[in-house]
Amino acid sequence: MSQDQEEAVAVAVAVEEEAPRVATLSSVDEYLQLAQQYDCSDLHLATGSPPMWRRYGTLQPIWNNASLITAEEAQRLAYSFLGDGHIKTLEKRGDVDFAYSPNYGRFRCSVVQQRLGIDMVFRVISTSIRSIEDLALPETCRTLTRYHNGLVLVTGATGSGKSTTLAALVDEVNKEREDHIITLEDPIEFVFAAKGCHVNQREVGSHTQSFAAALRGALREDPDVIMVGEMRDLETISLAITAAETGHLVLGTLHTGNAPRTLDRVLDVFPSDQRDQIRIMVSESLRGIISQQLIPRQDGQGRIMALEILVNTPAVANCIREGKTFMLPGIMQTGKSVGMVTMDDSLKTLYSQGYISRDECFGRADDKMSMKKFLES
Repeated sequence: MSQDQEEAVAVAVAVEEEAPRVATLSSVDEYLQLAQQYDCSDLHLATGSPPMWRRYGTLQPIWNNASLITAEEAQRLAYSFLGDGHIKTLEKRGDVDFAYSPNYGRFRCSVVQQRLGIDMVFRVISTSIRSIEDLALPETCRTLTRYHNGLVLVTGATGSGKSTTLAALVDEVNKEREDHIITLEDPIEFVFAAKGCHVNQREVGSHTQSFAAALRGALREDPDVIMVGEMRDLETISLAITAAETGHLVLGTLHTGNAPRTLDRVLDVFPSDQRDQIRIMVSESLRGIISQQLIPRQDGQGRIMALEILVNTPAVANCIREGKTFMLPGIMQTGKSVGMVTMDDSLKTLYSQGYISRDECFGRADDKMSMKKFLES
C-alpha cells in the first residue's frame, strides 16, 4: 500500500471514529414510525445487531453508525409494547406472533428468544387495502373472484406480496357480492369493513387453535367465501379442497414459486394411496393459481411485480388428473387467450419495458437456457 493510500485509510478511520454513534431509541414505536416514513416492508431489532430494515427488498442498517442493541435494551424495547399475555407466552414458549395496531398503523410482529437475547421482526402492513386496479393485476384475477365455488391459490416466497394480492381479491368479492366471507389468518393483517358482504375475521392463536380447527368450524358457519391465510399442513389443505368441492369459494396461499410446483406441493402432502383421488378432486375444484415475485426496479424506485397465472382449462385439468404437472408450462404458453402467463414471460416483458435489470431477469427465470437466448437476441 502506498503512503497516499495509507493516509487516506487513516483519515477514513478517524472520520468514522469521530462520527457520533446513534443511540438505541427509547421505544419500538419510534422505529416503526421511521420504517413507515421510509416505505420499508420489514423492521429488525435484534440483540447484538444495529437496527435494520428491509427497503425495496434489501436488508440494511437504518444508520451505518448505529450502536449495537444490547440484550438489556432489546428486552426493554420488547417489554414496552408487549401485553402481559404476550410476555407470558414469550417467556414460556420462547416466541410470540401477533398483530400490533397502534394509532399510526398496523404491523405483523414476531418476537423470539435467541442465543444472545430477544429478536424482534415487524412486517409493515398497509392500513388501506389496495384494489386490483391499484396493483395493476390483470383482468383474469378479477374473473377468478367471480366463481361461487372452487379453489384459488396465491403463491410466492415470503415477502412477495401474497397477502396484499389476497386482500385485493377478498375486497373485490366484498364490493361485488352479497355473501358471507370468513377469513382465517395468523395474525389478522388487513381489516375488512363490510361493504356488500358480511365479513368475519378470525385469528389463529387468539380466536382459534389452528387453521385446520378454524376451517372445520367455518364449514358450519354458512360461509360463501373462505380465505385461508396459509395452507401449511395436510389437514388444512384437505379441508380447503373439500370446502372448494362442496360449494364454497376458497382463497388460500402457499409458499411456492410457480403453478407446477404449487400443484406438486398440494398433491405431495397426501399419502401415496390417496393421491389419485386428490388429483381428481383438485382437477375439478381448482379455478386458478396466481404466483408472484416482487423484483427491485432498475431505476431504484421500489419494486415491481412479476406475475404468473394459471387458469384451469380442460387441458390443465387433464394434466392434473394424470399427474403430468411438468407439461403445464407448455399449456400455459398456448393459453394466453384465456389469461394465462408464465413467470418467464412476465420477466421478459418487465425487462423489455426497462423495469428490471438483465441480471434480475436471468437470475429469477425458471428456464435459464431459454432466457439466455432471449437476452442474447
